[in-house]
Amino acid sequence: MSRAFVKEDDLEHAGIDIPERSISEEINYVTPNGLKILHQTVTQLESDRAQSMTDDSPSSKEKKMRIEREIRYYFSRIESAILIDPYQQPNDIVLFSAKVTVENSNADTHTFEIVGEDEADIKLNKISYVSPLAKALIGARIDDEVIWHKPSGVEPLTITDITYPNI
Repeated sequence: MSRAFVKEDDLEHAGIDIPERSISEEINYVTPNGLKILHQTVTQLESDRAQSMTDDSPSSKEKKMRIEREIRYYFSRIESAILIDPYQQPNDIVLFSAKVTVENSNADTHTFEIVGEDEADIKLNKISYVSPLAKALIGARIDDEVIWHKPSGVEPLTITDITYPNI
């Protein structure tokens, strides 16, 4: 194709394809800390956007487009957030925002906190409420045995403690 048939604007954006982040179709439950993290992320992104405004290089344009996409994503997550107050949860049953201690058949114990999708971080033992483990735990009580369906097989777990974190 001859350059005569290409708009200048098309050349500026050639090769820059930044698809939108997909938004989960699950209900967007959040803990108070999860909502705080969403707001902090937007604040940081807006700061990053302001800093990048003075640079007009092609790599900067792509960075700005990525930042804009992230801002749209996180604003959408904030708008759809349903805040769950841990103080309103009963202490004797595993529900959203619970910290649950479990024991496996080897007597190994692990504590997990059930959080929203955006707050989940396995390194911090925070699991999404839509994860297979959280689904197995939700609704259980102390001394209940639940079956965790893992890719490697099933693992029985016994609930040994349920707490709800302080805000």
